[in-house]
Amino acid sequence: MTKRRDPYVDFLRAFSLVVVVIWHWAFTILELSPQRVSPSNPIGFTRGMWATTWLLQVMPVFFFVGGFTHRLAFDNYRRGDSRRFLKRRTRRLLLPASALVAVWVALGFVIAGTLEAEWTWSAVILVLSPLWFLVVYLVLVLIAPLAIRAHWRWGELVLVWLVGLAAVLDVLRFHHLQGWAAWMNFIVIWGLAHQLGFFYDRLVAAPRRVGWMFFWGGLFGLVALTNMGFYPRSVVGVPGERFSNMGPPTLAIVALTLLQVGLVLLARDWVMTKLDTSPAWQRTFRWVNGNSLPLYLLHTTGMALAIVVIFVATDYLPPAEPNAEWWLTRPIWLIAPALATYPFLVLYARVTEPRDSREHSPTS
Repeated sequence: MTKRRDPYVDFLRAFSLVVVVIWHWAFTILELSPQRVSPSNPIGFTRGMWATTWLLQVMPVFFFVGGFTHRLAFDNYRRGDSRRFLKRRTRRLLLPASALVAVWVALGFVIAGTLEAEWTWSAVILVLSPLWFLVVYLVLVLIAPLAIRAHWRWGELVLVWLVGLAAVLDVLRFHHLQGWAAWMNFIVIWGLAHQLGFFYDRLVAAPRRVGWMFFWGGLFGLVALTNMGFYPRSVVGVPGERFSNMGPPTLAIVALTLLQVGLVLLARDWVMTKLDTSPAWQRTFRWVNGNSLPLYLLHTTGMALAIVVIFVATDYLPPAEPNAEWWLTRPIWLIAPALATYPFLVLYARVTEPRDSREHSPTS
């Protein structure tokens, strides 16, 4: 019998991607020079803003729900083999991402050849930079059959091993200066969030105190780690810090994962009530869920277009520091990129709709 996924999982996936998109649109500071385009953010300039990253850096939630959907999909393929699972999951990620990279590389050559601008390739890389998470996600898809089999055999022990390995890798990275250990934690720490998603149905069926257990455990861990004078308080990169907790992820992201999984479990009943009773929530959820992947892929393209159109029309560029003008113009940098991204979403839907309709599945 085919298992069907929980609608709350679809909500969380869409919600987490939308939070990332809004963060990029509203809180990116662009530092422009003739040589390059560099991103920054207001966290290092604004007292206490690091605390918002504990809620707004929601990649742990995305990997957590990804683990559940992958386990569900793999369970539905168990009577066959892993190849069908891997073929479908990788194709859904690789085809649109590869097309986007190809388009922007071509545009880069055109811009570099036409304008002879030294900043061209730094701008192209910046537009494509959100794809980092798809690379990690794809690796997790590729190892998902092994991870799921480990889950069947060892269960909760796998989580303990991954937490311990993340800690050991941080020691190797920071104390013994082993650079490779930092990059290993991309897979170990995001793999932990992914592996934790295999327990989703058991966690939502557990008593509510389990959600509080995750929440308080993660919060205490995050407070302790980020106040010992070593790990930064922000869980996103901040210019001027010795390193970022996100790239590569550190033990602080393990604590963040526990905190956010706790919040996810505690919020489930309230969100499901809203989805069941509010037509506005239902309409918004259907649209966002149906467009979450192309919105994530194309939102920086829309932002780049908005910046170019506004500059050409008005000769205006946003300030390179979070002064009063920068803050007052934040609504513009939500609306303009949204309007510029929408045509790309329509085009994406027209291109992919025939294939998506053929491949429709409750575990897609």
